[in-house]
Amino acid sequence: MKIALITGITGQDGYYLSRFLLNENYIVHGIVRRSSNFNTQRIDNLISEYGPEKKLILHYADLTDSSSIHALVSKILPDEIYNLGAQSHVAVSFLNPGYTADVSISGTTALLESIKNSPKKIKFYQASSSEMFGGKENTLLDETSLLDPKSPYAAAKVFSHNLTKIYRDSYGIFGVNGILFNHESPLRGETFVTRKISRAVGRIKNNLQSKLTLGNIHAFRDWGFAGDYVKGMYMMMQHETPDDFVLSTGETHSVKEFSELAFAHVGLDWKEFVITDKRYERPNEVHHLLGNSEKAKKILKWEPETSFEKLVQIMVEADVKKAEQEKLLISEGLLSPTWEHPIGL
Repeated sequence: MKIALITGITGQDGYYLSRFLLNENYIVHGIVRRSSNFNTQRIDNLISEYGPEKKLILHYADLTDSSSIHALVSKILPDEIYNLGAQSHVAVSFLNPGYTADVSISGTTALLESIKNSPKKIKFYQASSSEMFGGKENTLLDETSLLDPKSPYAAAKVFSHNLTKIYRDSYGIFGVNGILFNHESPLRGETFVTRKISRAVGRIKNNLQSKLTLGNIHAFRDWGFAGDYVKGMYMMMQHETPDDFVLSTGETHSVKEFSELAFAHVGLDWKEFVITDKRYERPNEVHHLLGNSEKAKKILKWEPETSFEKLVQIMVEADVKKAEQEKLLISEGLLSPTWEHPIGL
């Protein structure tokens, strides 16, 4: 059985990748930060199913603590490392740029150094981001496009992206960069705009919320389903030579379109519920992101399987059910009503 180590295992991608690798008969190790609160909600079902069999094992470590990373890699000696861990909310990166940079830069450096000094040949996947391109113009972006970051998050990702290439070229490490465009699911964090919209639709449909506040509704993104994209991560790592690959749908849609489709799915008109506030726009806006995945399609035979319309449907239906459960708990006095927290894109 192959052994994989995943940073950021408690996030959206961490869940989908873990589930995929476990189904491929991997032993999966994951890094979690020690906290006073449990933060494993997304993977609790996987822990219940695979934990007792020692196929899914969690470890306390921190990407900002290189000694904990070196010790863990030396102990596990994985076949593959997937570096998904980051402070990944772009808006938050403007509020906390130091921490955002520290997690990405220190973590990637520690992992690559551990691989370089390991007696075992370990493959490395770096989660790069479409945010690195900046998105000034309505153009197709691929592996050769100019990197022009517009946020502290994107700048930190550029560093890790380039560092992976440097270690690949300098030390012969099997290091790949997956440049993934936006990928969503019902497990997306509730402060990300797509999940904020689907969550609000569910709550408004159930009379738990009256309005949805957004920032820039005219920002365009290339949105896909996270479950499709983790398959692409795996395929990059199985390719005979390490390389960089863009994963995207090749379609772009605005926040306005996402909102319109999400509300329409439950028979509501988005214009009656959505309000905008410039306070929730980014200091340096990324207006348009559209990916070209022809390289991944040709070499890896990877293509997205879930349409934009299906993605919105999946997210809305999941959040309608969540809101129904929330409404029931409120009616039974087991939960206090909560109101939206207006964080923009």
